[in-house]
Amino acid sequence: MHEEIFEELSRAIVAGDENGAKNAAELALKSDVDAYEAIVKGCNEGMKIVGDKFEKKEYFVPEVLASADAMYAAVNILKPHIKVKKVTAPTKIVIGTVEGDTHDIGKNIVKLLLETAGHEVHDLGNNVPKRDFIKKANEVKADIIAMSALLTTTIPVMKSVVSGLEDLGMRDTITIVIGGAPTSTGYAREIGANGWAPDATKAVEEVERLLKELRKE
Repeated sequence: MHEEIFEELSRAIVAGDENGAKNAAELALKSDVDAYEAIVKGCNEGMKIVGDKFEKKEYFVPEVLASADAMYAAVNILKPHIKVKKVTAPTKIVIGTVEGDTHDIGKNIVKLLLETAGHEVHDLGNNVPKRDFIKKANEVKADIIAMSALLTTTIPVMKSVVSGLEDLGMRDTITIVIGGAPTSTGYAREIGANGWAPDATKAVEEVERLLKELRKE
């Protein structure tokens, strides 16, 4: 039954059906489906399909925006009911989509899941230049900078942030996590980032993995 609800939620989001997404979210709650699971296995999976269709040029900006509206409609219903284990040591995280890139749906899901886990998340939005990542990280004494990108042409900004932190002597105190379609674990190593994630759910897992490594030190 739960899997059927996840599929229904995902289908509504892929179709850009806002009312369908709301109905699926409400059905999930009535059926005692875990709200966090519904977001991860329903909303997140639906947006991954939308992202793939966009990459293959099967979907264009209007379709993506319609799917995003459907996703947010479902998330707004599910979010107040999320019950997850809070992290034992909340972490300060600066997150944003890099300069030149206005895609922020995946980043917004990552933000939601990180906040739900109890982290302090400072969202810079999209089209964020190097200086803003560094300025905010310094201002809030961030433990992690998380950067996303959907366009291949914008990922060099990620490298410039790492280099900027090195120039200021801040690199050793901040963990860098990157994600987005044109990135990879190889690219993360190439630019000197600490971690990489292919999607929102994996991003949260990667942050937790890196934090455990830091605490051991």
